Amino acid sequence: MAEDKKKQAKGPDRKANRRGAARLAAVQALYQMDIGGAGINDIFAEFESHWLGGEVEGDKYLPAEAAFFRDIVSGVVRDQARLDPLIDDALSRGWPLKRIDAILRAVLRAGAYELEHRKDVPGRVVVSEYVDVAHAFVEADETGMVNAVLDQIGRQFRADEFARAGR
Repeated sequence: MAEDKKKQAKGPDRKANRRGAARLAAVQALYQMDIGGAGINDIFAEFESHWLGGEVEGDKYLPAEAAFFRDIVSGVVRDQARLDPLIDDALSRGWPLKRIDAILRAVLRAGAYELEHRKDVPGRVVVSEYVDVAHAFVEADETGMVNAVLDQIGRQFRADEFARAGR
């Protein structure tokens, strides 16, 4: 009986896990587009057929929410010219976005897009999720930079929400 309650309590986590997997896949897709110059349709086809919930080179990937993945990737591509200056402004002087590692650019772009457009996800959750995604690729000091930049951008897009959080 207690096991049944634990399983029921984990129900919402499943959606969160699928969204977390979608964020990770979106960052990987954006990185691949940035480095390799792949087009968005090719990226969608590759990721949806091989990566989202599949097994690649012996690694099993969590099922991802495909619509969420598509929204983040297409939104970043559509809004990149507007998002990049926002990220640049939030970065420390002397470290423009073009000097940041490509994987971190992808993390920051995806996070900034979600903070602006995905009001269905609390801003602090967005920041935390992208810090977690960054942990998969970079050292702890770089994840601190991700946290600081996305927090600053979150305050621009969701000032009321971030003010209520007490920081």
